[in-house]
Amino acid sequence: MNFFIASFVQYQVVFLQLILALLLGMVLGVQRTLSGKNAGMRTYSLVSMGCALLVIIAQTVIATYPTKINFDPLSLAGSVMQGIGFLGAGLIIFHGTKVNGLTTAAGIWISAAIGIAVGYEMYAIAIFATLLTLIVFTLLWTFESKVRTRYAHDSIFDDADSEEDSQIIKKI
Repeated sequence: MNFFIASFVQYQVVFLQLILALLLGMVLGVQRTLSGKNAGMRTYSLVSMGCALLVIIAQTVIATYPTKINFDPLSLAGSVMQGIGFLGAGLIIFHGTKVNGLTTAAGIWISAAIGIAVGYEMYAIAIFATLLTLIVFTLLWTFESKVRTRYAHDSIFDDADSEEDSQIIKKI
C-alpha cells in the first residue's frame, strides 16, 4: 500500500498534466457539441488525454533508460497507437448522416495508452488515467447529454453555419 501512496505523491505533476489535457480536450469538445458535431466532449477529452499520456510515458521511459542504444520507446508506443488507430477506425459506423462509435474508438485508443503505461511499469499513472477515463465515460457523458439537449439543434450534421454557431455561443 505504501508503494501506491509513494507513487501517487511522486506523480502529482503528471496527474495534473493528464487533468489539464483532459480539460483542454473537453473545452474543444464543448464547442463541437454545441455545433452539433458527432465528436464531442468525451471524444476530444479522451484523445487529448491519451496523447498527453503517451508523451509522458515516452519521456519517463527515456529518462529511465538513457544509455540503452537499441531502445526506442517513442517508436514502440507510436507503432502500437497506429495499430490501435486502425482498430478504432473499424469501430466507427456510419448510418446515413449519423456516426456511431467515436467515443468507443477514443476509449480503445486511451486504453492502449494505459496499457503502454502499465507495460513500462508506470502503475500509478495508468491507474489515474483509467480513473479519468471512467469519469469521461460516466460524468462527462451525462453533462454532454444535457448540453446537447439544451443547445444543439435538429440540424446536428449541418456544417454550414458559423452564424448558427455564434448564436449558440451567445446563449451560453
